[in-house]
Amino acid sequence: MRKSILLFSASIGVAILYITSCQKHDATPPCGGPKDITVTTMKVFATGLNSPRGLKFGPDGNLYVAEAGLGGTNSTIGVCEQVTFPVGPYLGSTTSGRVSKIDRNGVRTTVTDQLPSSVDQEIVGGDFQGVADVAFVGNKLYALLAGAGCSHGVPSIPNGIVKIENNGSWSLVTNLSDYTMTHPTAHPEPHGGAEPDGTPYGMINVNGDLYVTEPNQGDIVKVTIPRGVASRLVDVSVTQGHIVPTVIAFHEGNFYMGNLDTFPVVKGQSGIYKITPGGQVTPLTHGFTTILGIDFDQEGRLYVLENSTVDGPGPAPNTGDIVRVDLSGKKEILISGLSQPTGMAFGSDGKLYVSNHGFGPGSTGGGQILQLTFNCEYVAGDTHPN
Repeated sequence: MRKSILLFSASIGVAILYITSCQKHDATPPCGGPKDITVTTMKVFATGLNSPRGLKFGPDGNLYVAEAGLGGTNSTIGVCEQVTFPVGPYLGSTTSGRVSKIDRNGVRTTVTDQLPSSVDQEIVGGDFQGVADVAFVGNKLYALLAGAGCSHGVPSIPNGIVKIENNGSWSLVTNLSDYTMTHPTAHPEPHGGAEPDGTPYGMINVNGDLYVTEPNQGDIVKVTIPRGVASRLVDVSVTQGHIVPTVIAFHEGNFYMGNLDTFPVVKGQSGIYKITPGGQVTPLTHGFTTILGIDFDQEGRLYVLENSTVDGPGPAPNTGDIVRVDLSGKKEILISGLSQPTGMAFGSDGKLYVSNHGFGPGSTGGGQILQLTFNCEYVAGDTHPN
């Protein structure tokens, strides 16, 4: 049973467009009246990515995508502690972890492909770990490494946060491998699936500092910028146990966290948690499955990315979806049929961008960014306010 963010791989299918229409009972944009309906449409915005994960828009208006990369061949058996079979041992490389830039026309260019990447042994063909997420502080781009460290076959580079320059060169800001080893949580992944270097997944900028989720340990870490000093915001496992926290957002003065939960997948076992700046954790809403993305729109509504929505030994392809939670707590499925989606972010255009084919067979070179548009349709007979 796999209990960390290293996801169970399965055969990949084609993402299926699912259009949902629902009466809106609020007067928030884009719809203006109670009988208007929202219709979600989806298109492939960009292709050719290598296991895309977290994504953020930069100050230049381009979309930046973290990619797990192609793995490697280097083994560190006998050199340091390994992740145990059937997940480990890993095979790593100091390169092929990548960050891509995608312009408004969906054209991809490489920012750097000189970051670590590793592959596990869990499934035939393995699953890749590399760059897990990206974030900007001012005009500076930072990337979160999840596929590095000696236990991932990359002894020369630790997991951590790196700063990437305009020419693609990078420098280490924070050594999260060291932090993970020296700051154990109360209830980390049991020994059979423990990751000595950790597997950080989500990263956001709040007031100029970076906040990172560590699913394997159940930790949320604050990293000051530019000094790179790491400290604990909260050990989630103290109050919630081993729930595998994956993603984090910040809204109106508080953090919001989503969790993957343990494997095998049990439908409805994941949730959203509110975390105060002081580290107090409160369950907010549950009934989700394998959460790998959360964000808020301009009206304060919560969007939740579910990687898989069915019971099984691990996430199943073509079962991912996006759920919107309105201000009253009502849930609405906006899109379904996604295949192994792994991250999402709103653009300034009000559209939602989603990493699809983020892991598993077909994700190498076959990763996509999807673009979701929320349109408004007027119901005949209604007195339209516009």
